[in-house]
Amino acid sequence: MIDHEKYMERAIELAKLGSGNVSPNPMVGCVLVKNDKIIGEGFHEKYGGPHAEEMAIKNSFELPLDSTAYINLEPCCIESKTKACTQTLYENGIKECYISILDPNPKIAGNGVKALMEYGIKVHIGLCSEISQKLNKGFIKWITQGKPWVILKIAQSKNGFLGLNNSTRTQVTTKASICDVHSLRTKVDAILIGKNTALVDNPKLTVRYAKGSNPLRIILDTNRKLPLDLNVFRDQLAETIVLCSKEKFSNSRTSFCKYITVQENNGKLCMNDSLLAIAQQGVTTLLIESGPELIKSLMKEDLIDELYIYSSNKNLKNADLKNPLEISDQWTINYSKNIGEDNLINAERKLECLQEL
Repeated sequence: MIDHEKYMERAIELAKLGSGNVSPNPMVGCVLVKNDKIIGEGFHEKYGGPHAEEMAIKNSFELPLDSTAYINLEPCCIESKTKACTQTLYENGIKECYISILDPNPKIAGNGVKALMEYGIKVHIGLCSEISQKLNKGFIKWITQGKPWVILKIAQSKNGFLGLNNSTRTQVTTKASICDVHSLRTKVDAILIGKNTALVDNPKLTVRYAKGSNPLRIILDTNRKLPLDLNVFRDQLAETIVLCSKEKFSNSRTSFCKYITVQENNGKLCMNDSLLAIAQQGVTTLLIESGPELIKSLMKEDLIDELYIYSSNKNLKNADLKNPLEISDQWTINYSKNIGEDNLINAERKLECLQEL
């Protein structure tokens, strides 16, 4: 008996290889099977490049005629930067297709399946669907809500402090946790910080302790008061965007930064409008590394989708920068694990369910 789940799981593993390089496109993998043997594999490697189906056919060591394709996302049926994948599958003689989830894009949703069936290709939907939805949760939210998947990273002491105060840079967790955060940065499209974090920490927001691409850097600066000698403006290691007040400025660009305006709300940038503007830059997954004020703003509007909470095993004495977020029954804990001497908890908000496809 053919182990269809095994082949779909392989397609999903292949899809993950495109992480950090394909946005705003989804991560897609494709496995071609003939006589219960894999004859070709491929994945979408970079935005604008060949899709997974085309790569799997190109990499086949046997003719794909009469083979079965396992794909974690519905093949596209429209021509954009590449030929429609449904046509590619048909022209190469694919006889059967296992699709994990439908594409939430209204231009494709269900139409890819319809096109395959009209070509005479037998189609099955739903294999490993839960895993596939989680894999492309950023893309799904971006398409269906026009916002990125928001991940909040918090580093706190054992007694729940982010640092000593809001004017002093404090290293709370160990190097092991820092390396893990850099690995997380490779999996997102952009990192967002507030003005105070930029001033106090002067961070680079790049990937240095892991292998991967530098994400887009975004800073909230309502009145455009940040000094231009900060690392994010000078190092040219990644693109930098500053979100500022629409009431005071216009969209503009310099040699080192792009300024994008958003609505104000009581003298501060509206976080909901900020996320909409960020999504328009092709950002599907956003990592937020910030202080308590920005965390409070995000909590107030229920804009956080996922948490990475790194906790030290040591207390921070004489500190007043308290972490305002506590994991309540509104969150589902995915896992908790030790990272060196620290502990990491990953959780997702229960109220923000993935689109049912």
